[in-house]
Amino acid sequence: MIKVIIIGSGNLAQHLIVAFQNSQNEGAGIELIQVFSRKKEALTHLVDSSKITSDYNQLLEADLYIIAVSDDAIASVSAQLPFEDRLVVHTSGGVVIDVLDNKNRKGVFYPLQTFTKNKAVDFKNIPMCLETENTADFQLLEKVAKSISNSVFAIDSHQRKALHVAAVFVNNFTNHLYQIGNEICQENQIPFDILKPLILETAQKIMHLSPEKAQTGPAIRNDKKTIEAHELFLSHKNQSTIYKLLTQSIQDNGKEL
Repeated sequence: MIKVIIIGSGNLAQHLIVAFQNSQNEGAGIELIQVFSRKKEALTHLVDSSKITSDYNQLLEADLYIIAVSDDAIASVSAQLPFEDRLVVHTSGGVVIDVLDNKNRKGVFYPLQTFTKNKAVDFKNIPMCLETENTADFQLLEKVAKSISNSVFAIDSHQRKALHVAAVFVNNFTNHLYQIGNEICQENQIPFDILKPLILETAQKIMHLSPEKAQTGPAIRNDKKTIEAHELFLSHKNQSTIYKLLTQSIQDNGKEL
């Protein structure tokens, strides 16, 4: 039985708690023995209070310690751990493995997904990106990852940084564009729901086509009159700037192809 401790109580920590508890119920050979949270009440709806500690000195001995906190807090948390030569991993896509304190063996356990409070996710479909300093630790981390996910990859710190940047473009920036689209709809008394079938079709299309081949619209067709009309229509400077920048990027990419 591989014993796991999660350090953190935010969105990702809570999703991991649920995933490991489900895995434990399925008899995957992984046991979540303890969770660290500065505020115990933040996790009592998920974990029995006897398994929650707010004192680093009360952390139990485990095979794996997963730090699921904000990027800026990872180094500080790892430095406060009161033990040595145990496997400690963080869950960040944008932080290198070396940020972890040298007194313990280091690793990364990065689930590539967007996590929102109270929005359930199926971890079985979430890619898990792993990195360790030695083969034995990787094998352990891989076993833990496969207990909750069907998609596990060895990804080093440089690759993970590239992957995280790519994820920001396809997730965070895309969602911001949804927000702009919603604002334009609201300003013109149009229900945003009208756009949802288009959003779904666009997402589903790239399951079968490359993004380049899936690109449509006035920019790739170079419909100058339509583009000029759109630019005149957009009264908000920020919206107009983004529209022009993305139009130019699409057209430049088309020339490269």
